[in-house]
Amino acid sequence: MNYEILYTFVLATSALSISPGPDNIFVLMQSVVNGKKYGLAVVAGLMSGCLIHTTLVAFGVSVIIKQSEILFFAIKLFGALYLFFLAYKVFRSEAAVSLSENSMPKKSLGQLFKQGFIMNVLNPKVSIFFLAFFPGFLFSKTISNVVQFYILGFLFIVVSFIIFGLIAILAGSIAEYLKKSSKIGSVLKWLQIIVFIGIGVFILISGK
Repeated sequence: MNYEILYTFVLATSALSISPGPDNIFVLMQSVVNGKKYGLAVVAGLMSGCLIHTTLVAFGVSVIIKQSEILFFAIKLFGALYLFFLAYKVFRSEAAVSLSENSMPKKSLGQLFKQGFIMNVLNPKVSIFFLAFFPGFLFSKTISNVVQFYILGFLFIVVSFIIFGLIAILAGSIAEYLKKSSKIGSVLKWLQIIVFIGIGVFILISGK
């Protein structure tokens, strides 16, 4: 078992979770407008949805690995190119972090959990991202690929839950800091770019 790959995976997941995106911005604004427990309800829904994507990737990619080394390499190549594309999209986007509090109606905790779950499960970009992200971090030649994908999925969920949970709990302070700081948007933008390119390169050079 290669623990260095797992450590790299955890670091990459942490950087991705911290970087601003529609999910963590939605969590932040729900917490700011309605309270931290409402933000945490969204986080729980989002992370539950990740289980579905993990399962799809675990069984789908594991079958491909068994069938063909060439197909598996094609998936990794696609994954790296997709991450480079995401880096390019971030590079072309504005650096400012938008924190509009409009359209934040108060919903029950159950409704927000359901909304977070549906947001995640029905977002095809999440499936594509998992397909791009996970195969390059297989870490053992003795553990089955399905189990490895579930371990990666579990680590992804735990790390993301901790960071998204902290965003929900510290929402007020984070929102005020983002509003006041003129440079934080640019810093977070370049963090995303570096992380996407770094993961893409890692996937390309990693072995099976």
